[in-house]
Amino acid sequence: MSIISFLIIYLAPGKPSQIDPMNPKFTPELLKRYRQHFHLDKPLYEQYFLFYRDLFTGRSVSWQDNQPVLKKIWERFLNSLPLFLIGTLITWTLSFPVGIKSAINRGSMFDKTTTFIAYVLISIPGFFFAYVLIILVVTYLHVPVIGMKTFGVVSKNFLVSLMDRLWHLLIPSLLSAAGGIAILSRYVRNEMIEVQDADYIRTARAKGLSEDDVIYKHALKNALLPFITMFGLIIPGLIGGSVIIESIFSWPGIGLMAYQAILARDYPVILTLNFISAVLVLIGTFISDLLYMIVDPRIRI
Repeated sequence: MSIISFLIIYLAPGKPSQIDPMNPKFTPELLKRYRQHFHLDKPLYEQYFLFYRDLFTGRSVSWQDNQPVLKKIWERFLNSLPLFLIGTLITWTLSFPVGIKSAINRGSMFDKTTTFIAYVLISIPGFFFAYVLIILVVTYLHVPVIGMKTFGVVSKNFLVSLMDRLWHLLIPSLLSAAGGIAILSRYVRNEMIEVQDADYIRTARAKGLSEDDVIYKHALKNALLPFITMFGLIIPGLIGGSVIIESIFSWPGIGLMAYQAILARDYPVILTLNFISAVLVLIGTFISDLLYMIVDPRIRI
């Protein structure tokens, strides 16, 4: 993973060690010092080992502002964390009730309506909804939604400041959750429909159990098994952030930092984010395997 990420970044068009024609201060002498300082004058394999040496020893710095990479990522991580947590909470809180009700009332008006809305949310890009929502909110409500707080508003009242922060957090969180709700609710619906046709569900009904017991104690429990695997894939979102949502709303999180780093060809930031994301994917997959084994005793056997 580390080798492939490193090679892809360095094989991409454009180099950070090129003279900027728009900057008269970026002379050939300064470029030479720049290359030496960041080891760009060394062979590619040596740059690889030097980069990961700096990463694991905490000496890796951003080429944009010469700030420690891990410190920058941690600061942006704290900004992305509430956006990620609220978006994930909204996604999982709404997906299951909608999916379960659609499966129970298969073919009803509710099922057809939620299916249509889900396909619309899946098909139309998130940035389109973001721009439409910004236009509607700013034009008709005259309320700013860009950034983490309203620019120029300084209040000593803690409640006023808190409400302002929550408002700026709510809109991007809803947009980041919209696609997830559409996909996950359809997934829940399909799993519930598949489980409802199983023999043990018919047996449970034949025993005289109430419909709620059949659905929530038998059908739902077995239908949730595939979601144990999906749960582990949420963990990489902690570091990945939402590049599109954060860029549109100027949210100073990891997603926006990654976008800016790619434009500036800030290799240490890009490679560090790739490396941490890959490690989180492995950790999430491992946790999913453990949880699956706990939930389903057959796996332990």
